[in-house]
Amino acid sequence: MNKLSLIQEIRPKLAVWKFASCDGCQLSLLDCEDELLKVAEIVQIACFPEASKAIVPGPYDISLVEGSITTDHDKERIQEVRKQSKALITIGACATAGGIQALRNFADVEEYKQIVYARPEYISTLATSTPISKHVKVDFELQGCPINKYQLLEVIKSFILGKKPAISSSSVCTECKMKGNICVTVAYGTPCLGPVTHAGCGALCPSYQRGCYGCYGPKETANPLALTRWWEKELNTEAVSIKGLLRNFNCATQAFKEASEQYE
Repeated sequence: MNKLSLIQEIRPKLAVWKFASCDGCQLSLLDCEDELLKVAEIVQIACFPEASKAIVPGPYDISLVEGSITTDHDKERIQEVRKQSKALITIGACATAGGIQALRNFADVEEYKQIVYARPEYISTLATSTPISKHVKVDFELQGCPINKYQLLEVIKSFILGKKPAISSSSVCTECKMKGNICVTVAYGTPCLGPVTHAGCGALCPSYQRGCYGCYGPKETANPLALTRWWEKELNTEAVSIKGLLRNFNCATQAFKEASEQYE
């Protein structure tokens, strides 16, 4: 075995798996471009169908999982992925919280099937969309819709080095302050989920004078109901608008779900 082959052989194996999702978080990895070349120097990208048909058999040192569980088949498949993975990392709102498709959790899926499909008997799906952590042990959850590619690189690097990823647990408000943004709620009376949403997007929406939509899910110890009650009192925000903001990309997270149910 030559030196190059030996180096390739000892690199940790990285696999990327897709479940019910839009592929956006996998594309965030491909969007790393120059950084992805550096990643390829320290890990062997062994299974990544979005990028290559070439697949190296497991087991894998690190598995990145995008997407939620919405079928019985996927409930079985995620168990196999877990068995093949030393570390399993979920990436994005679908994998960490059920995603936008978790809106089905508040509805009658059988009724929807009858309305949408000409032959609903051919549709095999679960009544709910659930995060990966509901089915297998997850070693780290990286929130976002889509994820922040620099945070993803930090997570991959940290797991290779055996250390805790340096991912901030602060809110989007912190990012707004760092960018010098004017608070859209204070200045314009715009409802904004920034105070209860996990940082990571760089305060994208508030930077364009729009309220945060909660793409990165609730921050640690979030209390969205306290925030929305303040919206009602100070901004005269209607219940239907509040429920719509809470039932978004991370609608199935406990904090947003419980708060939204107060506006049924």
